[in-house]
Formats: sequence, structure tokens, C-alpha cells
Amino acid sequence: MLTRTTKLLFIALGLCTLVLGVIGIFLPILPTTPFVLLSAYFFSKGSEKLHSWLISRPKIGKIIQDWERDRVIGPKSKLLATFMITLLFSYTIIFVNVQAWIKVIVALSGLCVLLFILTRNSYPKSS
Repeated sequence: MLTRTTKLLFIALGLCTLVLGVIGIFLPILPTTPFVLLSAYFFSKGSEKLHSWLISRPKIGKIIQDWERDRVIGPKSKLLATFMITLLFSYTIIFVNVQAWIKVIVALSGLCVLLFILTRNSYPKSS
């Protein structure tokens, strides 16, 4: 059983990662979905009420439920993520005037995220 302090820590972490996820909606370099999934994890440990609230959100609830239940990323989410990551990271690499090593870090980060996304199952495995 978790102590009250531990639950409060999980709630605080969940709120912080949720704020980062919301900022990521408007700031292309910050990924929204991983932060929202992390929020769901933290809320599941700290507050069932906050966890239920988060998974009941119309735009993100099903994505969280699919991930928690089956560890899958649906094909539409994969397609959108691949398109956005490719578009935004390419823009940064091609048009933003920064040192080459920063562009390498951006490219490697994008490739790692894409590799993770594209290697997840798109549908739950049949029992």
C-alpha cells in the first residue's frame, strides 16, 4: 500500500507531465502523447479519480486505454505521429540555423521516437 506522501508525489508527477503534454500540443518539438501516457501511469498510482478523468477525455482516452490494456498504438495514431515527426523534425534539420551537432541530436531523437512508435503493435494480439 502506498503512503499518502507517495500518492501525492505520483499526483504531482502526473500533473507535471500532463502540463508538458498540453504544452506539446502547441510546441512541436515537445511530444504530447508520451507525456499524456506518463500522466496516466502516474495518476493510476496516485489517484484513481484523476486516472478515470484522464481516460474519459474524448480525444486521448481511447489511445491511453489501448496502450494500458494491450500496449498498442493504433494505425491512425502511427500515421499521424510519423507524418508530424517527419515534417517538424525535417523542418528543424533543414531550415533552423543551428550547429551541426544539434541537428544530429534532433535527427537521432526523431529516429528513436519513430523506431519506438513503428515497432509497437497496431492491433491487440488475439487470444
